[in-house]
Amino acid sequence: MADQKKKQIPLRLSAKLYDALAAWAEDDFRSVNGQIEYLLTECVKQRKKNGKYVSETLDEPFEIDIQ
Repeated sequence: MADQKKKQIPLRLSAKLYDALAAWAEDDFRSVNGQIEYLLTECVKQRKKNGKYVSETLDEPFEIDIQ
């Protein structure tokens, strides 16, 4: 397997989204960066599998209700 260098990119997230990702990452024993990379990888795999994004409404605004 070839050595793959990872690109660093700036990413802006709302505080609520970051907190939700951080909690999820902790549940999965990952860093927040690792969780984001995992989620993006899964979305790309899904798109390659069936040619569609995970959701038809992916680009629509959403609210995160964390209680």
